Amino acid sequence: MNIVVLTDIHGHTDAVTRVFPQLESADLVIATGDITHFGGKKEAGEVVRAITARCSRFYAVIGNCDYPEVKTFLEDENKSLDGRYITVDGLLIAGLGGSLPCPAKTPNEYTESEFTERLEALRKTLPSACDLFVSHEPPLDTVCDLARGNIHVGSGSVRRFLLETSPAVNLCGHIHEAAGIDRVGTTIVANPGPLAAGGFTRVFRDGRSITARIEHV
Repeated sequence: MNIVVLTDIHGHTDAVTRVFPQLESADLVIATGDITHFGGKKEAGEVVRAITARCSRFYAVIGNCDYPEVKTFLEDENKSLDGRYITVDGLLIAGLGGSLPCPAKTPNEYTESEFTERLEALRKTLPSACDLFVSHEPPLDTVCDLARGNIHVGSGSVRRFLLETSPAVNLCGHIHEAAGIDRVGTTIVANPGPLAAGGFTRVFRDGRSITARIEHV
């Protein structure tokens, strides 16, 4: 199984066109939030249509720069992973959108305690450990949450969730300058950076083995 993961698209449909060949060869496409740049249903629809024209199987969480109506749009289209799980070809995938509070106020932010509550609610619904956990917010203390000034700005509750539930891969984004691959316990953590910079994550499942790597166009 070949999965293409995009993050921080920020409404750049031109950036989506650059990965058309990768989308066309994918079995599944996932977006880890910031589909729009302070946009709503209209802007999200433009991005989603560009993606699903090449791969119809698409799911996403919303980021901090997506207005709440983007989540409603994804739910109406049956493409939301936010606070829920799905199973695709035997792969259990769960997700949680939004981010911790940012220096400048954005539409979809949560406190750390709210993240803890939301993750616990999600965990109670899971029939088993998820294979892929999709979050806009990266886990704390990884290369994937390292902001300018060498400051770790990720979520401690996301990190605890990974340590306690051990998904194979955590697909995240949010911190544009923190593209990279790391581990939290046994979980691979991948942040490819914003799509406009050319990065995306490729996840492969071969039997029981699940691997992830960052590629560029």
